[in-house]
Amino acid sequence: MKNITFTERDDFKRKSVAEKVSLLLESPIDVSPMVIDGGWGTGKTEFCHKLINLMMEKDSHHLIYIDAFQADHADEPLLTILAEILKVLPEGEQREGFVQKILPTVRYGLKTLAKAGVAHVLKQDTDTVFDGFDKEIQQIADKAIDSSVESLLKDHIKANESLETLQKTMADLTEEKPIIIFIDELDRCRPDFAVSLLEVIKHTFSVNGVQFVLVTNTNQLKASINHKYGDSVNAQQYLDKFLKFTFILPNSFSESAGSAKSLVSVHHYRNLVSQSPILGKLNLTENAEFSFISHIIKAQHLSLREVETLVRYIEIYQQLSGEEALGTNIVFGYRLLRLFGVVLFCFNKQIASSLTQSRADAKQIAEYLGEHQIVPIHEGGLDAEHHQVILTMIAQECWYNSDLFEPNDEHHDSEWHHLIEAYFCRARISPRKGERSKITVEAIQTLNLM
Repeated sequence: MKNITFTERDDFKRKSVAEKVSLLLESPIDVSPMVIDGGWGTGKTEFCHKLINLMMEKDSHHLIYIDAFQADHADEPLLTILAEILKVLPEGEQREGFVQKILPTVRYGLKTLAKAGVAHVLKQDTDTVFDGFDKEIQQIADKAIDSSVESLLKDHIKANESLETLQKTMADLTEEKPIIIFIDELDRCRPDFAVSLLEVIKHTFSVNGVQFVLVTNTNQLKASINHKYGDSVNAQQYLDKFLKFTFILPNSFSESAGSAKSLVSVHHYRNLVSQSPILGKLNLTENAEFSFISHIIKAQHLSLREVETLVRYIEIYQQLSGEEALGTNIVFGYRLLRLFGVVLFCFNKQIASSLTQSRADAKQIAEYLGEHQIVPIHEGGLDAEHHQVILTMIAQECWYNSDLFEPNDEHHDSEWHHLIEAYFCRARISPRKGERSKITVEAIQTLNLM
């Protein structure tokens, strides 16, 4: 992924967004730290790598990428950032000189942690000793703590000098070629590490010529802040004091000027299915099948990663079932009911299990599909979308709340009967009422390897 470019792939038309980000980072406006915001699985990491490769063409900045999630096991955010900065320096005197100048700041950080830890352990030990030894142990502990505090105060004075040295060193380093540091996967880190990394950026790297771009989910970041400091802290205000510019990676795009917008995740589904060696020839990106899955993607706000999971499960189902499952010779009523079984197995195990146990709740299934009752007949006849028809087929056979999907009168009942029959018009045998949900259950059981 590190080598991927917009030229190679720009399915979601995000190159123009990257160009604007580049324009801001190269401008004199203070936009650092900048945040590229988005939920999990929305393509942030791929966008970040494409952005870096786009900016590399100009060669105006040192561009550094850090995967924070891979680094959080080390628990040293300062070292993580400095180690990556070292990589952009040529080997030799410049690199060695940089290391020597930053060592005091690094030493201070490590010594502070160590001494604070020793003091804490000593104090904890004194709380659990027997009364007879309490005074003696307490005196020893107090001396050790006093010694640590005195040493920390001296180190603190030195640290301020070291920090100024580090910042001056960084400023000198970036005078010729500024640095942009992209930090990805911050929302996947342990809360304490994520917040520590933010604070290192805020307090240590406030330097001209050094910019940060955080690729993260700000909602998760706020949760990390509250996890560390408690719910009484206003996490949004905490971030507002620190972050300079935030934008959300768009989840829709237009194929051309003036054309209707397409949802990124729906477009991703179409591409994945079309390119799949198992599904590519099954016409699942057309007609009723595509409309049905598109509705579910929109209703459930599926991310790109969740769409990838769904396509993989459809491939698994097709592989286990053979050509007769979703083949082009199968009428679309069967295909839709089977696809719905795959969706439920993939994303809602509770509904899937209730269907297999014949204890399903029609209201619950309706809510999953964004509905609440049977579609009424409007003037001119019954006009129902594919997901509404599939819902009605299954809901009428549910153990609970099936009455919500029963027609009000004979005319309405006749309209629904003819519409449902049309979904199986080419089938040798059209499933009767009471047998339709079994088609969905069979798909769920197939994925359960039953």
